[in-house]
Amino acid sequence: MITGAFGAALAAHRDRFNARMREARRRTPALAPDVVAVFLQECAAPLVDAVAAQAPARVDAVVDAVYEAALALAARKSIGPGARSQLLAEAWTGTFAAFASLVVAQPAPVLGMLSNAIVYLDALPGTRPRQWLAEMAALAPRIESAAQLAVVGQIAAWRAGAAHFREGAIGAADGLPAALAVAALRAPENMELQALLMQMIDEPWWRGVGDEAREDLELGAFTGFGGAFATPPQVRAAQDRFVVRSGERYFTLMVDAYGAVLQPAGADDFDRAEAGHTAHTLDGDVLQLGARRIALDLPPAGLALCATRSTIAIVSPFTHAIRLLRR
Repeated sequence: MITGAFGAALAAHRDRFNARMREARRRTPALAPDVVAVFLQECAAPLVDAVAAQAPARVDAVVDAVYEAALALAARKSIGPGARSQLLAEAWTGTFAAFASLVVAQPAPVLGMLSNAIVYLDALPGTRPRQWLAEMAALAPRIESAAQLAVVGQIAAWRAGAAHFREGAIGAADGLPAALAVAALRAPENMELQALLMQMIDEPWWRGVGDEAREDLELGAFTGFGGAFATPPQVRAAQDRFVVRSGERYFTLMVDAYGAVLQPAGADDFDRAEAGHTAHTLDGDVLQLGARRIALDLPPAGLALCATRSTIAIVSPFTHAIRLLRR
C-alpha cells in the first residue's frame, strides 16, 4: 500500500489516474494494471518521498509525471515480469532519488531522460549501464538543470562504453560549467577545460583519473552465440573508425579507451574504406608491432591487420571476434 504524500496525491486524483489507465489500456490492451501498481509502490515511492521532503508543494506535479512514466514504461514492457532487464526498476528504486531536485523542477523531461538512457544502454552490447548509474548519481548534486543532465548523461554514457557518443560528448562538454565538465570527464581538477578537450579530441585512448589502464579490447562473436558476425569479419579503415563486413552485413566500428560499438553500414561504405595496412611481423602467434610484442592465441595463417591513426584492428579466419589495440 502506498502511503504518505505519494498515497495522498494518488487518492486525491484517483478519478484522473483511473481515466489515464483506461486510455492507456485502450491504446495498449496488453498493459497490465498490476505491473503499474507494483512499480509505483516498490520503485517510484522512494523518489516521490525524496521530492516530498524537499518540495511538498511539487508532489502533485511529480506524481502526475511519475504515473505517466509508469504507464509508458509498462506499455513498452520496460518494467514488470516481462522486462528484458530489471535494471530500470532498480534505478527508480535507488538511484533516482539523487535527482529529486531536478525532478522537482522538470518532472517529465528528467524522468524521461533518465529512464530512456538506462533502457538504451542496457540494450546496447558492450556497454556498462551500472557504471553509468553510479557516475550519474555521484555527479547529481552538481547538476543544476535538465540541459546539464543531458550533457553529463552523454559523457557518462560514452565513458560507460558507448564509443559512438565520444565526439558529441566532447563537443557538448564545452557548454557545461568548467568544474562540472572536468568532474564528468574524470580529469585532474586543476586542468583547464579547453586544453583538456583538445587533448581528448586528438587521443581516442585518453582515460580519466583513476580509470583502469587499458590499451586493448575485443569485440564481436558468432551470431549463433548472440554476436553480430555470421562469418569471420573483414575490416577496413575509414578515417578515425573502421568498416566491417561479415557475410552480407556491414557495420561501422567505433572504438576508444572506454569501449567499442557497432552500427549498421552499407556495402558502399566498405568499398570506399581503405586497407589501412600497418607494419608488423609475426613470430609464431606473437605479433611484433615496433617494440611491442603481443600474444594473440591465434594461428598466423590468414591473420590480417588494419589501422586507423589511433587503433589497430586484428582479424583472423579462425575467430568471429575483432581484437583492437591502441596504436
